[in-house]
Amino acid sequence: MPCTLKNNTLEVHLDLPMEGYSYSRFDWSGKITKVKYRDIPMTTIERTDNIDPDLFGKGLYNEFGIETALGFDEIETGDWFHKIGVGALKKHNTSYLFSDSYEIRPARFEFETKANTLIIRCVSETLNGYAYLLQKEFTIKESSLLISYQLQNTGEKSIHTDEYAHNFLAINQAKISKDYVLKFPFHFKEKGFEMFVNPEQQLTLNFGDIGFNGSPKEQFFISHLNGIENVPASWELQNLNHKLGIREHGSFSTNKVNLWGWEHVVSPELFHQISIEPGETTEWSRTYEFFEVK
Repeated sequence: MPCTLKNNTLEVHLDLPMEGYSYSRFDWSGKITKVKYRDIPMTTIERTDNIDPDLFGKGLYNEFGIETALGFDEIETGDWFHKIGVGALKKHNTSYLFSDSYEIRPARFEFETKANTLIIRCVSETLNGYAYLLQKEFTIKESSLLISYQLQNTGEKSIHTDEYAHNFLAINQAKISKDYVLKFPFHFKEKGFEMFVNPEQQLTLNFGDIGFNGSPKEQFFISHLNGIENVPASWELQNLNHKLGIREHGSFSTNKVNLWGWEHVVSPELFHQISIEPGETTEWSRTYEFFEVK
């Protein structure tokens, strides 16, 4: 059964590892499918044009190694490599593509619940010298959600990867429009963007704020909003019509901030770079706060 963390103001729905989404991209260890604040939905789904909502992302899904999965380049076609938080994937092509479908050999998952807290552990097998133990702890308190990560390198080789939360956001299911404003704690430098896809010119950039001229019929995307600078891992989304907002704070600085969206969704993404030597453990966290706009 899905798990729900709930108090008087916040309601967080999670699918357990072997429930719901079961494909090779997103982390299975605590799939946050939806969040409600004062009974108002604050998240949405990746696509509205597909009959099966479990094929794609939703809520606050996260992913490890979107560009290069752990150990992929060191093995031959037909061998297995790690996708952290999912399990072992079978290599069938020369370049790793997050959007491809891979044969999956799931990792071992354990979970426990406490008051207002869910803990999920992902225990990997050893593949080509790589192995890990991932633990994620989800805790709600008043109007905030804390996700605490602990990743231990239990293998013989160093782990170099990254992790981000995709954040499929829509406040009260409202389409993207002039009612939304997205704020970052740094100024944009468009010359530093790695990619800027704004086909309908629906995005407007002003210092550290992004506004919208209307509802984009086509997908938009910006890679490296921060350019080449390390910046605080933070953003804030407000809907001025519904007078509600959501913000995320990471316990780390980030060298990569991306933005993706469509007519029904906006997704600010804060990447966390990870390097762990054998026997070492690293920890980080993401805090989401939900609030009323005064």
